[in-house]
Amino acid sequence: MSKIKGQRAIIHRKAIIARLDELSAEDLPKNKRRMKALEIFKQVLASGRAEVRARFDAHGDGTATVRENCLLIDQLVRLVHDYACDREFPQGVRTAGETMSLVAVGGYGRGELSPHSDIDLLFLLPYKRMPYHEQVVEFILYMLWDMGLKVGHSTRSAEDCVRNAKADLTVRTALLEMRWLWGDQALFEDLRTRYRAEIITGTAEAFVESKLAERDSRHSSMGDSRYVLEPNVKEGKGGLRDLHTLYWIAKYVYRVENVAELAEKGIISRPAARRFAKAQAFLWAVRCHLHYLTDRPEDRLTFDVQPEIAVRMHYADRACSRGVERFMKHYFLIAKDVGDLTRLFCAVTEETFKTKPRRLQLGRLFSRRTIVGGFQLEGGRLDVCAQNQFETDPVGMIRLFHTALEHGVDIHPHALDLVHRNLKRIDAGMRNDPAANRLFVEMLTSRKNPEVALRHMNEAGVLGRFIPDFGRVVAQMQYDMYHVYTVDEHTVQALGILHAIERGDLKDEAPTSSEVIHQVVSRRALFVAVFCHDIAKGRGGDHSTLGAEVVMKLGPRFGLTDEETESAAWLVREHLSMSRVAFKRDIDDSKTISDFVALVQSPERLRLLLCLTVADIRAVGPTVWNAWKAGLLRELYSRALEVMTGGLSGTARAARIKAAQDALRSELFKLSWPPEDIEAHIARGYSTYWTTFDTPIHLRHARLVREAEAVRAPLTVEPRVDSHRAVTEIIVYTGDHPGLFSQIAGAMAVSGANIVDAKIITLANGMALDTFCIQDSDGGAFDSPAKLAKLATCVEQVLSGRTRLDRELAARKGKLPSRAHVFKVPPRVLVDNMPSRSHTVVEVNGRDRPGLLYDITNAMTNVGLQISSAHISTYGERVVDVFYVKDVFGHKIEHGRKLDQIKAALLAALEDPAAKAAAKTGDGTKAAE
Repeated sequence: MSKIKGQRAIIHRKAIIARLDELSAEDLPKNKRRMKALEIFKQVLASGRAEVRARFDAHGDGTATVRENCLLIDQLVRLVHDYACDREFPQGVRTAGETMSLVAVGGYGRGELSPHSDIDLLFLLPYKRMPYHEQVVEFILYMLWDMGLKVGHSTRSAEDCVRNAKADLTVRTALLEMRWLWGDQALFEDLRTRYRAEIITGTAEAFVESKLAERDSRHSSMGDSRYVLEPNVKEGKGGLRDLHTLYWIAKYVYRVENVAELAEKGIISRPAARRFAKAQAFLWAVRCHLHYLTDRPEDRLTFDVQPEIAVRMHYADRACSRGVERFMKHYFLIAKDVGDLTRLFCAVTEETFKTKPRRLQLGRLFSRRTIVGGFQLEGGRLDVCAQNQFETDPVGMIRLFHTALEHGVDIHPHALDLVHRNLKRIDAGMRNDPAANRLFVEMLTSRKNPEVALRHMNEAGVLGRFIPDFGRVVAQMQYDMYHVYTVDEHTVQALGILHAIERGDLKDEAPTSSEVIHQVVSRRALFVAVFCHDIAKGRGGDHSTLGAEVVMKLGPRFGLTDEETESAAWLVREHLSMSRVAFKRDIDDSKTISDFVALVQSPERLRLLLCLTVADIRAVGPTVWNAWKAGLLRELYSRALEVMTGGLSGTARAARIKAAQDALRSELFKLSWPPEDIEAHIARGYSTYWTTFDTPIHLRHARLVREAEAVRAPLTVEPRVDSHRAVTEIIVYTGDHPGLFSQIAGAMAVSGANIVDAKIITLANGMALDTFCIQDSDGGAFDSPAKLAKLATCVEQVLSGRTRLDRELAARKGKLPSRAHVFKVPPRVLVDNMPSRSHTVVEVNGRDRPGLLYDITNAMTNVGLQISSAHISTYGERVVDVFYVKDVFGHKIEHGRKLDQIKAALLAALEDPAAKAAAKTGDGTKAAE
């Protein structure tokens, strides 16, 4: 490790001692002298930190910065210790029992301190605590605390340390990194000797097991994916803590002081050691930037800090990608490298414990070696038969993953390391090799889970080399609050979901696609389309169109027929069409269905598109898919299929309506409803009502309407918390009138609720039965009883005219979650008369904020529009709201000036109140000047 340059610029020990000597020479009371000493130490800390920060701002080297921070604290602790012993509690002769050693432990012991990291100190005593020890330890700690440092500490003897280390893995790990700091060095050496003899000896295997189990638990709690878009630099998968785990294992098992020594001893390769150092340096730089930028010990790389850190680390915007996206792509590639190093090191460690392999559960173990598909089973995992196997047979790299998938075995990290070293052999010749492509397509379309093989191929770097178009989206983030994973991770998960649909694992969540997937003829085209649906993201232009062009090139290479290639290309080109129609158009409008049928053209394409759409949406994130979206897609599929199969008369739809009504009749009969009440309720619903909801929701509505009608309640508000979707569903039953939707939306905004979905229903009795899905400002379910009570009261007061919405909302506007402010969504209003024969369709795009839906719908009411149906969609920070409207006379709006008036009013409603207020302030300032 190189020596820190210019140490005295960070902290000048002799100069500080001179200042403290001058202070001691002054005739001052003890308390005043302590306060002046504290001021000196504070100045030293501040100036040292400023110097380290200036150096970091100049060179951006995180590795140097954490060492320089450590140097500063080392010298400061030593100075405080000496001041305490020599000036505050001087002793002429110190007994053996009063000696003490200061020991740095944990990350501080490793010699690494981020700008806002805690300091872990061990005050090591000979055997028992003496009054003198208590005085010195207390003085040191209070001085450090008063300087603003966060200090974790313990005061123990070597015997205490050994006993605690045997019982507690955390203590054992902290002591593993102990470093003598100051004081009696013999005490420290005694502890280190005892630690090695009494703790490490004979326990290495158990320690490795425990640390890997601890790592797995941490990964699970952090989401168990290194591709989440707001990663934790320290604790997340592929982060610094994973590197620390490797370091701990190396030090415990191989008695080395750093990873470079592992390479020197031949335990790992020198390239692997260099990758470790490179990954650690990058992660340290990111963490230092995080701490300096937020001015706190922040380890989450959240959306609001990512752009600034990208600028500070010199990631510039390019033609087809933003600097922040390039920075995050590099981050994810580094996290992937950390995963590769982990697998490799686990294999090396397993070899160390070869005599007792079953206890170290790093893979399934077979009793003897077996040759499978040209590879040998080593410890239950697939390994190469020869060190040069991939040099003589590059296609073997594809065959390795194919064999592992077919036989359901893991791949040995040694084989993966060889794959990594031979990636350059995957060239144009191998990409066009028929055998290699056949093996790949067999994996992609396997009845076993293709997600497993493709994830391993992707993490090994094979997938991006074999299919360069896919390599362009590896680790590519989608910089918004909607997508949870990188493009490649989303794609791999989509394939796993498609497999789950085919297996029938998602019958409850996606019943229609689980049924029709077994009717598709072009199964290979479907799986290829799912693999390629986002393959052209980040290139500029429409990724659907560009992706279809990629498929037209890949299809023949994969061995697809012309028909399969054309089908896969069409699916990629139109992979967003079904969700766009289902979620943004009124599927009760006959023109919506006829236009969609004209696009899809055949039942086979319809089935394929449904399956792809479900897999795509379900893979966006764990809370994106829900029963509502499933119902809309199911209804669109059913209506389109009716038209395609000759159901123009609506007979099939009538049968579905009757089936829905009969199902509700049966449930209400079980609840002892009188037949006349059942029929009266069924008569209230128009045909669209019966095809929009399922029986449980129909039943819930029936109960609510009956209870409201029985007491002649003018307003009923009923909540239901859906914890799985992290939303609260609110049903509002009241008399319908112009502006009702806007008033309810405003009341919810005043109550602090954010509407993420809405469905407008008007019954035959003139009553509105509107459903809203709401969340709180943090994106969680709006589930507090107090909040729900306030919401119900607020809706009632607004509808009765007792609350002025404009005044109530003024205080709330502009209050966004901090992360949302970083995203810019250009406002856009589209007014279109083509999608519907009876309505004008208005699509509004903008950045989400509290009260936005109220502003939009209030603007519509003010320009004389009647909202017949609304389709509210929220994609993270972006809203896409579609309204089917008519004018006050019940007609479409076709006059040019009226259309311009609508656009202007809605664009004004989309303006950010905070920006508007800032603009007004600026105007006022200019006027004053």
